[in-house]
Amino acid sequence: MQLSKFTDYGLRLLMQVMVSAPARVSVKQVANTFDISEHHVAKVASHLVKGGYISSGRGRAGGLTLAKSSKDIIIGDVVRYLSGDIAVAECFNASGCDCQAYSQCGLRGPLYEAQQAFYKALDVYTLDDVVAQKTLMKQLLGVN
Repeated sequence: MQLSKFTDYGLRLLMQVMVSAPARVSVKQVANTFDISEHHVAKVASHLVKGGYISSGRGRAGGLTLAKSSKDIIIGDVVRYLSGDIAVAECFNASGCDCQAYSQCGLRGPLYEAQQAFYKALDVYTLDDVVAQKTLMKQLLGVN
C-alpha cells in the first residue's frame, strides 16, 4: 500500500506537534518545515482536529497541540482515519468493479489479507514509538 499525501502530511504534522510540546505549532511552521503548502497543512490539521488527535487555538497564543497523549495515538488508527476507506484494488470499492474476472477472481482474498496485515503492523506503534529519538527529531525539524 502507498500512503496518500494527505495521510503522509498528517503523520508529519503529528510528529512535529509532538516534538514541539508543550509549545504550540502553527500551520505555517509545519508548512515551512516540510515545504508543503499552508493550505494543505491547514486541511490536514482541520481533519486531525475533527478526529480528536490535535487541538487548535486561534490568536496570539494559538496553534496546534496534541489533544491526547502521544502514547495513546495509534499509528494504524491515524492512517485509517486519514486515508478513509481506500481500497487496494478496484474490486474492493462499494460502487462495484468493471473487471470481467470479478466473479471468479482469487486475488481479492490475498489483497484483503495484505491490507489487513498492513494495518495490523501499524496498530502496534504509537506516536510516541515513532518519535522515540525526540531530541534528534527536534534538531532535524528545527524545533527549539
